[in-house]
Amino acid sequence: MGSTTVTVRLPDATRERLEALARQTHRSTSVLAGEAIADYVERELATVEGIEQALADDDAGRVVPHEDVMSEIDALIDAAERRQQGG
Repeated sequence: MGSTTVTVRLPDATRERLEALARQTHRSTSVLAGEAIADYVERELATVEGIEQALADDDAGRVVPHEDVMSEIDALIDAAERRQQGG
């Protein structure tokens, strides 16, 4: 897999903490920064894809009204409380 160089500006405190982590883990700051960026990108892409899917579901009418969801949740909570009380 190929790689490229990217320049990133960090606050001094973040750079110092990154360097400390690199020393403690015997890894380079470049490796740690690359892993952190890759993890961030994957999380953000998953979030954006989830939002896009939710918007598509809404557009297609594949939704449950809030009131219906809350009624179901309230019923589940009530049933759980009754079970805890032995009833």
